[in-house]
Amino acid sequence: MKFPILWPTGLLALLIAGLDSHWLSSGSAHAFAEGAQWTTDRKLAVRDQVRALWHHGFSSYMRFAFPLDEVHFLLKFDPLAPYYCPQLAPLSCTGRGPNWHNPADIASNDVAGNFSVTLVDALDTFVVLNDPRGFETAVRNVIRWVSFDVNTKPQVFETTIRVLGGLLSGHIFANKTDQPFHLPWYRGELLDLAYDLGLRLLPAFSTPTGMPFARINLRHGVPRGESIDSCTAGAGSLILEFGVLSRLTGDDRFEKAAYKAFFALWNRRSDIGLVGNTVNIFNGLWLHPEVNGIGAGIDSFYEYALKWYIMSGEVEFLDVWQESYASVMRYSRSPDGYWYRNVNIFTGDAQYSTVDSLSAFWPGLQVLGGDVENAVKAHLIYWNLWRGFAGLPEVWDMNFRTGTSLQYPLRPEFVESTWYLYRATRDPFYLDVGARILHDLTRRSKVECGLAGISDLRNNSQDDRMESFVLSETLKYLYLLFDEDNALHSDESHWVFTTEGHILTLDHDHLKPLSAARKKLRRVENHQCPVYQAPVLAWDDWDTESGMRGGILDRADVDYARELIGRSWSDHEKTLWTPDGWCLIPKHEPYTYDFVLSQDGRGVPEDLNPSGDKIETLPDGYVLHNVTGIRVQIVSRMDGKGYDVAKLGPYAVKTGQKVYFNDSSLVLGSVAGKDQASMSSKRTPEVGLRFYLDYVDPMLQIGSLGMQDAITETSVIAATALFGGDPTLDPPLQFGHGQGDGVRVVRFSDNRLGCAQYSEVLLDNEAVVVDRGECTFLEKLVFAQRAGASGVVVLGTEEHHINPSAEKEEVEAAGRGIDDVAVVVLRKSDADQVSRMLDSAQHHGLGTVKLVVEPWGGPADVDQDLEGATSKRTPRQPQEREQKPTPTADPSRIMYLNNHPLLNTRLIV
Repeated sequence: MKFPILWPTGLLALLIAGLDSHWLSSGSAHAFAEGAQWTTDRKLAVRDQVRALWHHGFSSYMRFAFPLDEVHFLLKFDPLAPYYCPQLAPLSCTGRGPNWHNPADIASNDVAGNFSVTLVDALDTFVVLNDPRGFETAVRNVIRWVSFDVNTKPQVFETTIRVLGGLLSGHIFANKTDQPFHLPWYRGELLDLAYDLGLRLLPAFSTPTGMPFARINLRHGVPRGESIDSCTAGAGSLILEFGVLSRLTGDDRFEKAAYKAFFALWNRRSDIGLVGNTVNIFNGLWLHPEVNGIGAGIDSFYEYALKWYIMSGEVEFLDVWQESYASVMRYSRSPDGYWYRNVNIFTGDAQYSTVDSLSAFWPGLQVLGGDVENAVKAHLIYWNLWRGFAGLPEVWDMNFRTGTSLQYPLRPEFVESTWYLYRATRDPFYLDVGARILHDLTRRSKVECGLAGISDLRNNSQDDRMESFVLSETLKYLYLLFDEDNALHSDESHWVFTTEGHILTLDHDHLKPLSAARKKLRRVENHQCPVYQAPVLAWDDWDTESGMRGGILDRADVDYARELIGRSWSDHEKTLWTPDGWCLIPKHEPYTYDFVLSQDGRGVPEDLNPSGDKIETLPDGYVLHNVTGIRVQIVSRMDGKGYDVAKLGPYAVKTGQKVYFNDSSLVLGSVAGKDQASMSSKRTPEVGLRFYLDYVDPMLQIGSLGMQDAITETSVIAATALFGGDPTLDPPLQFGHGQGDGVRVVRFSDNRLGCAQYSEVLLDNEAVVVDRGECTFLEKLVFAQRAGASGVVVLGTEEHHINPSAEKEEVEAAGRGIDDVAVVVLRKSDADQVSRMLDSAQHHGLGTVKLVVEPWGGPADVDQDLEGATSKRTPRQPQEREQKPTPTADPSRIMYLNNHPLLNTRLIV
């Protein structure tokens, strides 16, 4: 890569001028070997260092904080309480409990409920560390010491994710046979404790909306005058723990309460699909400032939507995840696609430009949802922040490039995302990231009595507090990063990590399968994450699937993320720069699109209440008989294979449902630049083509070795463009006709994409074969037309037809000469066939490949572009309007958006 020079004028100078010398220098001060090779021995050595650091923290807690005799001090507050501290004060080498003198100290009291939260929170870390003996000892300590009959008022959310989740995960492993953590003497004591805690938390849900109070006294219930405000994450991120508790105990009250709270929030989302940060749990109104983001206050609401679907198969949670993710990617994502803003939930307008450390979980969730490419970009922002501070600031302002809250309590979110991305990409870059994290944690937070949080990253002042998540999440994910053979990595069941890093799963007998009616209605697909494609550094002339690939640091956008934060480059980064690299100005396609459809492509008013004559419901979706005025929302699919229609007028199109188009008055989009009469004419969307070898020596094939399998002729159906020449016109174009025997087909190894001028080439009406990609179809046509070609054959990359389109202004700018040149696109299978034919002709010296347009009667199935459509017809004769059919459309007949397939659509006209 080169040093970035194409970003907005003055950006680099502004970034450097606004930063102090500490920020620029601290990022390059490290003791680990950046970019060194990651051998198996090195990974194991680092893994063991993480294990040692974890045991240092845990043994310090057990020694100094559990159990802690505070009888004389606590008797006046709670005579019946057991006396031990939930957390460790590592600088004081003592325990840290509730702030008994100040009940309003929620920073301490929300998590310090006078029960052993650190011990319970760390239970399943012994599983990750493969320490059965340590796990058994910890379980015995929990059973002996932990009680929830305490006069404290912890936060419902924190207690649920740290304690209830820890107990459930510990029970699952202690109770499950045929695995090393099964305890033969165990009789469900952890589940009994979880059930007791759940019963004490249930009264918090007794509100008009079903959304719980934020805090509750574990002995006396909800205190009089308790606040009725709650954040979305706190009220809506309980379904994993409460759902598992119900499934394991048979008491469905917990799952029902969490389910009701989750959808009480989701059903109050704005018209653009965004939930707010804070809500009134009595009337359900969003509270000022009514903003949405991916960080504190909302984060785990998204996480639990996806993870509860993964674990339970409840498809309504998948719907929430997909719709909410689309809205976040459309409104909260910044224009460059790298970071996420806080936006107004009703308008989508940016409100704040801050990034908080909790939002660092987002790349990991994106990986789990299948969007690895965007996860890579988001992670680079947090990585450059870490490199600048040797930690992650609590709040960072992207506009002013400065931290506004510079403490770091050893949060796990950035480590978590690093682990997810390494498992998805297997790129050693993420091991470098993990090694840097371990080095900084050890250097900055390890003290004699545990691990101390950082109260100011600038001067390394330490906080006398070790949060329980340091042991339950931060070091757990870091250990997993380097433990390639961990049993979790080969476990293909539907287990998930909770937002506190607890391992939860449900056996098949605890699942609730879809009923036959819902299966027929939903037809939920098998969602799989796409494989990450590493950046291509070099490729051969024709096969872009092979060739030399690089790692994360070889991407053209790595430098941009660094400059966006304002961090100076390291010596290792400079070794990766090359004179042949390029500077990338990032841009991203909108994740969602909204259109109001019309039959002729002209603007029409939206039909807010379409009748049944327009949209008809079906057992597996909807059929659209009249598109005029219907608003559709198009959403990018998680598997990267195209788009889906997510909304059709007032209806939500659920996962697995189909949208059938049955409006036979649709016409293909008009060709820009024509007169009004021609703009109403129809174009044939497909054309038959025959490719054949015109031999130089007819005897050559007989005498040549290896010629038995050579392709000498093939017929295909190609999709035509909505601009340029129409290859089906009469009189015909030169394309595919020539002097009666077709035209010669050529391709150029130095311009394989057709996106540049053909140097020193003057064609005589040949057809140019090019690969799809890099530039628009219109640009490919213009370059071919200037060289004297009669047409362009584009080798497609999908098994669906694509009818290329262009804006009227773009076509007019290309000039009138393009009307004599045709563009056609082949399906991938046909493209491979033609490519092999060309390879054979060149390799064996057989002669030339020629192309002929076939005089055929039209395709049986027709694909359409979203800007217009066509009914089934012959090339020169329109077909009469069909009778209303039943939805039995061919799966290959789908609609397209900007050359991307709308995979849940079907055409039956």
